Parts: sequence; structure tokens; C-alpha cells
Amino acid sequence: QVQLVESGGGLVQAGGSLRLSCAASGRTFSISAMGWFRQAPGKEREFVGKGQSIYADSVKGRFTISRDSAKNTVYLQMNSLEPEDTAVYFCAASRTFGSMRYDGVGVDYWGKGTLVTVSS
Repeated sequence: QVQLVESGGGLVQAGGSLRLSCAASGRTFSISAMGWFRQAPGKEREFVGKGQSIYADSVKGRFTISRDSAKNTVYLQMNSLEPEDTAVYFCAASRTFGSMRYDGVGVDYWGKGTLVTVSS
């Protein structure tokens, strides 16, 4: 099994930056893809990005995913934040890269989420 723990959420003003981290533990060798999703209050969960080159259009150019393999940690650097980015952000992992769909189907492991609030 795999456990995912997010951290780094908080309150930031519009235009600011924030970096989230996701630490994976357990059977990390079974993971082929890691990514990020988010869910705003009263809205459906939406895809943010996966790997290091695939991003939703809404965040492309502003968000960047990176990883530290030695630490089994993935990061989400968020720049030029907007109030619309306010949401609970979830780390996700799949056993295969292609199985992680934009709607979250195919995700095998989820983190508990970390709240990001962007004020105007």
C-alpha cells in the first residue's frame, strides 16, 4: 500500500505564490504516476496536473510539478495565484501513468488534502 501526505497549504493574496508538497511512503516502487487534483467548495473535483509536463489549461504556465525521487516527494509550485484557485488540493498516485484520467478515475491512492485559500 501507499500513503500520501500533503502539506504547504495556507492563505495567500492574489498574485502570490505557494508550494505544496506530497510525501509518499509504503510501496512507492509500485507508483508510475503522481499528480494533483483540487476541489473547491460545492464544486466537482478537477484535474490540476500529473507527471512534470501535463497540466490543465486553467493552470498551465502558472503551476509547475517537480519531484525529489530520493525523498519520494512531489511538489506543486503555484505562481500568480488567483481567487479561482481556492480549493482543497489533493495528491494522487497511480500504478500506471496512463490510467490517471482527468476525472480522477484510475487513481489508486489519494492524500487527505491541503487547503489553499487565495484572497482578492
